[in-house]
Amino acid sequence: MEIHLARTQGFCAGVATAVEIVNRALEKYGTPLCVYHEIVHNTHVVNDFRRRGVVFVEDLSDVPQGSPVIFSAHGIPPPILDEAKQRNLKIVNATCPLVSKVHNEAIKASKKKQHVILLGHKGHQEVIGTAGYVEPELLHIIERRDDIDGLDIDPGQEVSYITQTTLSVDETKDIVAKLKSRFPRLLERSRADICYATQNRQDSVKELARICDLVIICGSPNSSNSNRLRETGANEGVESFIIDKADEFDLNHLKGKEKVGVTSGASVPRFIVDELVGKICAAYPGTKVHAFPDPEKEVMFKLPEL
Repeated sequence: MEIHLARTQGFCAGVATAVEIVNRALEKYGTPLCVYHEIVHNTHVVNDFRRRGVVFVEDLSDVPQGSPVIFSAHGIPPPILDEAKQRNLKIVNATCPLVSKVHNEAIKASKKKQHVILLGHKGHQEVIGTAGYVEPELLHIIERRDDIDGLDIDPGQEVSYITQTTLSVDETKDIVAKLKSRFPRLLERSRADICYATQNRQDSVKELARICDLVIICGSPNSSNSNRLRETGANEGVESFIIDKADEFDLNHLKGKEKVGVTSGASVPRFIVDELVGKICAAYPGTKVHAFPDPEKEVMFKLPEL
């Protein structure tokens, strides 16, 4: 048996920053410490913080007046920020800087009174947050290529588009191509909204698919970027599984396989990958593990003042 590890493992810079913000806030403010929504979409990270006294809330009314509140890495809409200020809450914003850049694009387009097409999964916290930065009458949310046919926008108008940062790169390219065909004056973007971590991980899965018989993705069921990795592997024609923890993986899936690829979502602690590798190595003594240079090892974001 051979295990081929994807080039990127463990937290991306945005997740690492958000997790460190909560760690430092626990030291400074103590418990209970309120976080608005799950800080990141990973079961282990969330449960570990719960054990340490973090309370995840879905309504700011659950945060005591004047107490600190941390906003998750996915970003929040302006009305939530305004409510927090009105209640005199101590705001700690852990929004990923790459998500904040998308918010800025939304604001620019709204100021120009341009219709904004937001590509993303309806109901996902990042999409809810980003949508709040677009004037309601200018906002159009689509999830898939076919949704374009139902857009009520004059094809002759200038139209902007923005995307959730954790989408499938290939699927998004296909959607944007159809948008350009439907709206000739669709404004070109100087750079894609899909973040570097999502891009790197999807590219790594494609690399694994070329050499492996099976790909295992470590990631939680509610993680958008982890689910896109499983889809990427499957679209490349390789059997792909997503697991939240090593115990979930059924070793029977390895029967008849010689090379297995292992990767993880951007919000997955590295130890989960290590535990999975250990489980496979214990079942198949003599397994060779192949690792590659990590293109993200030097990427870091500045921590905000608490």
